[in-house]
Amino acid sequence: MGNQPIRLTTAEISALWTTYIESSAMRCFYLHFIAHLQDQEIKLIIEEAEGFTKKVMNEIEQIFHEEEFPVPNGFTDTDIDLSAPAFYSDVFALSFVYRGGQMTIKYYATLLSKMARKDVYELVEKCLIQRTSIYKKSLNLMLSKGIYDRPPHINTPMNVEFIKSEPTLMNIWFGDSRPLNSLEISELFFSIERNCIGLVLIMGLLQVSKDQEVKDYLKKGKKLSLKQIEVFNRFVKENDEFPIYPVKVEVTNSSTSPFSEKLILFIIASSNQIGLTSLSNALSVSMRQDIALKYTLFIGEILKYGGEGLKLMIQRGWMEQPPQSIERRKLYE
Repeated sequence: MGNQPIRLTTAEISALWTTYIESSAMRCFYLHFIAHLQDQEIKLIIEEAEGFTKKVMNEIEQIFHEEEFPVPNGFTDTDIDLSAPAFYSDVFALSFVYRGGQMTIKYYATLLSKMARKDVYELVEKCLIQRTSIYKKSLNLMLSKGIYDRPPHINTPMNVEFIKSEPTLMNIWFGDSRPLNSLEISELFFSIERNCIGLVLIMGLLQVSKDQEVKDYLKKGKKLSLKQIEVFNRFVKENDEFPIYPVKVEVTNSSTSPFSEKLILFIIASSNQIGLTSLSNALSVSMRQDIALKYTLFIGEILKYGGEGLKLMIQRGWMEQPPQSIERRKLYE
């Protein structure tokens, strides 16, 4: 028998479809940064990220064409105005690539275990390797410029210890008197860092958005980010650590938007998804029940906030329908 063509699985279709749309959105931000960056070291990293993103999109398009599968619209030149002034500092552009690396490394690592077809597997593998490389460059540049705040330190343990007591009902609802462990401090740090970068992102988008409903939605997001920073820092301060406000970045005074309202809403929706994943991971490793409770409550709030954004996108006709299976019940009627 001759070689039979290998069809794309649902996992491979969703991976390609989602990667294409997310890449098209990120590329708009890269192009805006490149048009205005003054720092040549930062510019080189973002140019590399943009070039690779475009290459990935082209390869996905080729696979879809060969499969006679519709290519998503995603985001195009109509969603960006390169003549608009910069509204973020060079430092934020670097932190955007750094944070994007944190997200995409986890994303592609998860996807890789779900891929089977050789060409799709190799594409995802290439994305993982390249994004890891770009993340490393952005991290090293932040360190060299002195704009990266390292997670807090703890004293080196003298020996191995085992937990000797179980949490009581009083501990669960009113907190645990023991100091934070290294897992909890680490997750608190990165939760604060994520929200600090997200806060600056929202502040800039809020400044340039002209759609009142979108602006109102962004204001809710700003409030939610500030609330998380405050609550998580409270745990850090109670542990006799200094409050964490990492990555000092700036928003310019520009009120001219380089992005479409559709893109603005989409990038916040994507951030919500990352927030849910990150908090779920933090919840899974937190042994202090008072901290775990806060993570659980914030997951609920982010789910609600994300639902409001999804509803707004659908109402505006901005939400592309993911590839679906046939609704066979209609065929039976």
